[in-house]
Amino acid sequence: MKVPLNSVKGLFRVIAFLEGVSYILLLFIAVPLKYWGNNDQYVQLLGMPHGLLFVAYLILTCLLLITEKLNSKDFWIMIIASVLPLGTFYVDWKYFK
Repeated sequence: MKVPLNSVKGLFRVIAFLEGVSYILLLFIAVPLKYWGNNDQYVQLLGMPHGLLFVAYLILTCLLLITEKLNSKDFWIMIIASVLPLGTFYVDWKYFK
């Protein structure tokens, strides 16, 4: 089932994907380069966009709670997934496949 991008679900899926990608890049590329390569350029480059995407993900999760009437278990799974690597991809697969 395709979800239109002009809906809360569609926007959530896009933001969740971008947040997941930015988290993986930050965690597995930028941070190791900072500590092992003494190069914090990539952390500075990826940090702010990831932070904004993270906040947008949390706000959209709250909007989904209201508009889609999520139960509290699903809501908290989505919130916890935001801090786990690959968690946002799991949420997309589990709830929006």
